[in-house]
Amino acid sequence: MIRKPWKILVPAAAVLLAALVAGGLYLRLHPAKPLTDKDTIVLADFTNSTSDPVFDDTLKTALNVSLSQSPFLDVLSENKTNATLKLMKRPPDAKLTPEVARELCERAGSKAYIAGSIAGLGSEYVLGLKAVNCQSGDVLAQEQVTAASKEKVLDAVGQAAAKLRGQLGESMASVQKFDVPLEEATTSSLEALKAYSLGENAVYKKGAAPALPHYQRAIQLDPNFAMGYRAVGVAYLGMNEPERAMEYLAKAFELREHASEREKLNITAGYYATVTGDQYKAVQAYQEYIESYPRRGLYVSLGYTYTLLAQYEKAVDVYRQGMRLDPDSLIHYGSLAGSLIALQRFDEARQTIQQAHARESDDNILHVNLYALAFLTSDSSAMEEQQKWFENRPDSENFGLSLASDTDAYSGHLNNARELTKWSVKSAIHADNKESAAIWRENAALREAAFGNLAEAKQAAADGLKLALISRPVNVEAALAYAISGDTTRAESMAQELNKRFPLDTQIQSLWLPAIRAQLALNQKNPTLGLNSLQAALPIELANIPFANNTSCLYHTYIRGEAYLATGQGSAAVGEFQKILDYSSIVWNCWTGSLARLGVARANALEAKTSQGADADAARTRSLAAYKDFLTLWRDADPDIPILKQAKAEYAKLQ
Repeated sequence: MIRKPWKILVPAAAVLLAALVAGGLYLRLHPAKPLTDKDTIVLADFTNSTSDPVFDDTLKTALNVSLSQSPFLDVLSENKTNATLKLMKRPPDAKLTPEVARELCERAGSKAYIAGSIAGLGSEYVLGLKAVNCQSGDVLAQEQVTAASKEKVLDAVGQAAAKLRGQLGESMASVQKFDVPLEEATTSSLEALKAYSLGENAVYKKGAAPALPHYQRAIQLDPNFAMGYRAVGVAYLGMNEPERAMEYLAKAFELREHASEREKLNITAGYYATVTGDQYKAVQAYQEYIESYPRRGLYVSLGYTYTLLAQYEKAVDVYRQGMRLDPDSLIHYGSLAGSLIALQRFDEARQTIQQAHARESDDNILHVNLYALAFLTSDSSAMEEQQKWFENRPDSENFGLSLASDTDAYSGHLNNARELTKWSVKSAIHADNKESAAIWRENAALREAAFGNLAEAKQAAADGLKLALISRPVNVEAALAYAISGDTTRAESMAQELNKRFPLDTQIQSLWLPAIRAQLALNQKNPTLGLNSLQAALPIELANIPFANNTSCLYHTYIRGEAYLATGQGSAAVGEFQKILDYSSIVWNCWTGSLARLGVARANALEAKTSQGADADAARTRSLAAYKDFLTLWRDADPDIPILKQAKAEYAKLQ
C-alpha cells in the first residue's frame, strides 16, 4: 500500500517541534556562558565620583586582586596592556576610561572589559561593576553593592567581584574555593593599598627602583600586608640586591595566610627559591602554581629555577610557554636567550633578542647576552658596541664595566681589569647597589688568587665583605677566594658559617661548600678528600650562578682538575679542564676559561711523565700545543703575573 506524504510529515514535524522545545528548555537551564576559560578581560579605571582620592587606582587594584583569584578569568597583563596602548598612540599611564578600555579590549583581542564606579550616598558608598562585550557593547553582567562605611568598601568590592565571576561563567564551586575576602587577601587599610597601587603602576612603567618607596610605604601603613612585603622583596631582586630581598620575602612567607590562594602559592615559591635556596622545593611550588593558574603561571620563575639546577632544556620549554601566553613580557626574551646561549644555540638566541627588539623592548639582560654572543664568536666590534650601550646608564653601567674587566683579565691584561673593576664598584655604589659592587670585588679576588697574587686576593675579598657583610653571594665568593689564596683559617670559618646559615640552599650545599672544602683539602695536601667533596657538585655542575654576569665560572670543575693533577691523574685532569673549554657558552669570559688551557697543558705534561713510548710522545705533543694555545692567548698579558711566569718556565722546560 502506498502511504500518503502527510502521514510521514506529521511525525517528522512533531519530532522537530519537540527538539525545539527541548533545546529552548536546555538553553534556559544551561545558558551560554558569557566568557570561556580562553578569554581575557580588560580592567577599566574606576570612576570615582567621591571627593576622596584614596579610591583612585586603589579600587582597580583591589578588583584585580579579587578577580585574579579566579582560575577561570584572565585579566589582561600589564605588559600586554602597555604594548597595546603604545599601538593606540597612547602613553602607558593613559586613563582607562570605559571608551579607552573598550578600544584597548578590541585591539588586544580580549572578550570584555569591566568598568567599576564608586559614589557617595550620605555616609554610605555605592559601588558598581559592569562587564561589557567590547565587540558588541552588550552588557554581559553587572553588580551593584552598598558599603555602609569607608572601611567596608574593600569588602564590598570583593563581594561584587565574586558575584560577577559567577555571572561571567565561572562555576560556583570555583568561586567558593578561590574567594578569600579582600581584607584578608590584601590589607584592611585603604591607604596601604593605595601606596601598593602606586608601586604597581611605577614598576610596570618605570622599573623596580621608582616603585620601591611606594611598596615600603604600604608595609609601613600595614605591617601585616603580605603582598606588600613580597613586592618589596621582588623590587630588591629586580635591583640585583638579593640579600635585602630575602628579609622581605621571608616576612611575606610568615604572613602568607593573609593572602589569596594564588598569592600564597606565589609567596611560597619565592620563599623556597630565594630565602632557603631549596630549588627543588621551588620547582614543586612553581609547578603547583602553574597547575592551578595555567594561563598566568610563573613560567619565567620556573624556567629560571630550572637553570639553577642546570636543566636548560626544560628552562627553554618553559620560557617559550610563557612567551606564547604573554609575548609582550620582556623578561621572557632575555631569560630564553640566556638559556639558549648556555646550550650553544647561538642563532636561536640572536633571533630571540631580535624578537624583543622588534617589539621595541630593551633591557640590561638582553645586552649582557649580546655581549656574551660577541665574545663567544670573537666579534670585538660587537663587544665594543654593547659596551657603549652600558655607558652612562646609572643602573646598568656597572654591569658593562664588570664584563669588560672580566674580558681583560681573560687575556691577562690584569692591570686594565683592576682599573675597570674599580670603576664598576664605584658605579654600583653610585647606583645604591652595594651588593653588586661587593660581588665585582669578590670576582676580582678570585682571579687574583688564581693568578697567584695572594695578597691582592685577600685584600679584595676583605673589601667586598666590607661593602655587603651578610650577603650570601659575597660570602661564598669571599670564602672561596680566601681558600684559593691560602687563608685556611678564614675560609674554614666562613664555610662553617655558610653551612649553618643556609642548610637547605641547593647551590651552597652542592656547589659552593664542596668547592671551598675541596680547595682547603688541596691546601692540606689531601686531594683525595677534595675529590670526594666535589662529588656533590656533579648533578648540577653546569648550573647557572644567579649573581654572576656569565652563566657560571665552573669553579668546582676547575678545582676538581687541580685535585686530579695533585693525585697524579693526568688523563682525568685533562677531562675536567677540557670540560670548561667545551662549555665556553656557560663560562664566557671568566678567567677559568683561559686558565683551563694551562690546565690542559699541565695535565698532558703529567701524562707524558707517567707514560712510556708513543703514549708519552703523544701526550708531550698535546701538552706543547696547549701551552702554546695559552701563551698565544696571553701574548700581550702583563708580564709580572705569577701564573704566567710559571707557564713560560714550564713550557721552556718541556721543549
